[in-house]
Amino acid sequence: MPTTTSAGGDEAVTRPIEDYALLGDTRSAALVARDGSIDWWCPERFDGPAAFAALLGTDEHGRWLLAPEPDLVGGDGTCSRRAYRDHTLVLETVWDTPTGSAAVVDFLAVRDGTSPCLVRVVEGIRGEVDMRTELAIRFDYGSIVPWVRRVPGGIVAVGGSDAMTLRSEVPVHGEDLRTVAHFTVAAGETVAFTLAWHPSHALATEVVDPLEAMVRTQEWWQSWSARCKYEGPWEDDVKRSLVVLKGLTYRPTGGLVAAPTTSLPEQPGGVRNWDYRYCWLRDASFTVTALLDAGYPEEASAWARWLRRTVAGDPDDLQIMYGVGGERRLTELELDWLPGHGGAAPVRIGNAASEQFQLDVYGEVFD
Repeated sequence: MPTTTSAGGDEAVTRPIEDYALLGDTRSAALVARDGSIDWWCPERFDGPAAFAALLGTDEHGRWLLAPEPDLVGGDGTCSRRAYRDHTLVLETVWDTPTGSAAVVDFLAVRDGTSPCLVRVVEGIRGEVDMRTELAIRFDYGSIVPWVRRVPGGIVAVGGSDAMTLRSEVPVHGEDLRTVAHFTVAAGETVAFTLAWHPSHALATEVVDPLEAMVRTQEWWQSWSARCKYEGPWEDDVKRSLVVLKGLTYRPTGGLVAAPTTSLPEQPGGVRNWDYRYCWLRDASFTVTALLDAGYPEEASAWARWLRRTVAGDPDDLQIMYGVGGERRLTELELDWLPGHGGAAPVRIGNAASEQFQLDVYGEVFD
């Protein structure tokens, strides 16, 4: 397994790409590793600046760990098992330890005009489990260590144009530029955390009820999944794939992103590391076909409206990709402070391929 070196000189393990599970709210996405670390999250929208960028660097570049104390898990610290709750993007991760078992339920709360909110709920299953949480918020792709101040029930972190509010009944404290806590969960007990983003110039007035949000988010995804008309071989896998595709839609506009991440290498340690958090007309055409075949005409119609707005103007100006809001200028930059996944540099945001000419795009869109 490749390694990288953190800013403090400590060696940090790069988690395998296949160890990550996807969380989504049809506006943004987060990635959770098997050791309980959320290593990627662009809170405001898919192609916005990441507040957790450990995926492309080290833990010093931002992440949120929630797991049993190290002496209880041993080995590589990964969970005993995990799975999505039925036909949703609500992830349940279970740890079986010598003292007991506990589950962590992770999700991005489904929102309608509300602030982006990442929710983590610890549920005691058997015995008692000593837990720890370690939150390192690093705005602007790991480049900004925010100012942090206490508020009732948590902390507020501010840096540049971004701010986040962490709320929990568990007391937290600062340690090495991170927010940490240690607590015990017993069978039948629940401990919840919410982490909400808001612009730094605005007050964080909204308080999310984590348990109510969990029920509402599960029901929202289950209601969407129930509309699937596919019946046949590999039905569960088809439905799971459709949920992922829905998770990659940007609900405010109808745009469809190719992936929730940037700069994951085409081969380990390589340099072909591109930003795929944009709307490729070719990829979206295939996705729309799959959604239509499965009984989701609303998503197809929303994308068609996005397309007409986005390409309006001179037909000769058609691009192969756009931003989720229809943006045309996707200027490519390299982030030299991030070492890349497993050392695969450079890390890029933006995509210069938006200026390429690819003739097949016309055919895919017409089809």
